[in-house]
Amino acid sequence: MIEERSSGVVVVTQPGGHIETGEAPEQAVVREALEETGCEISVSGLLGVYLWIHPQTRQQFLRIVYTADMVKENVSRQLDKVINAVHWYSLADIRQRIRDLRSPIALRCVEDYIAGKRLPEKLLAGMLPLQQNVSAIMANACLV
Repeated sequence: MIEERSSGVVVVTQPGGHIETGEAPEQAVVREALEETGCEISVSGLLGVYLWIHPQTRQQFLRIVYTADMVKENVSRQLDKVINAVHWYSLADIRQRIRDLRSPIALRCVEDYIAGKRLPEKLLAGMLPLQQNVSAIMANACLV
């Protein structure tokens, strides 16, 4: 989990971000994990697609969440400027910090991972490029 500042408030969430032009979602995951945690990872599967709608702003947040294996951690690597810290939390730790979570998706993803939930990767592969298949992705998203 990472700790970052969002709109002036310190929040906790998983590493993540945007997909760059020409980048596959799996490549974005690897890049974002390295930039935000200093960890080199290897994507191992698709956990799920999650949609959360902010209750006040009605802004929609769509997250494609992968499982990954740690390859190497570089604790001396310079992290993105917005990252305050990297934490290795248990599920109990995350639940204790529930008020600090950036969104409820952060907890839901960990719970789904521990429960063994996974989506077939071919589901997402059939929706690429993402920009042209937003309606199909939204139809398969788990509303949080």
